[in-house]
Amino acid sequence: MTFEVRRVIRTSHPSLPGHFPGTPLVPGVVILDEMFAALLEWRKDCQLTGIRTVKFLAPLKPEQPFTICFSASRDRPGEVNFCCRVEDRIIVEGRLEVCWETQ
Repeated sequence: MTFEVRRVIRTSHPSLPGHFPGTPLVPGVVILDEMFAALLEWRKDCQLTGIRTVKFLAPLKPEQPFTICFSASRDRPGEVNFCCRVEDRIIVEGRLEVCWETQ
């Protein structure tokens, strides 16, 4: 199972003023917040129980479009791999612990 969605963090985002003045960068927690929102967009029955790993590999600038990608395997039912890409470059990658509700 896979899912992809595109996002942009606008310069008007409340976390950006004062965050690296003169050369603003999107804080990692904002990227993770967008990733979590995308996870729920993909699977509304999903509950995030933990972030097993996360690596920030490159900065994200405001107004820079990025793609959030998820992949899940039946071999590891409680895990979802994710990455965020700007064009073909991975800027964030990691693995989530999740619980799929079966209602």
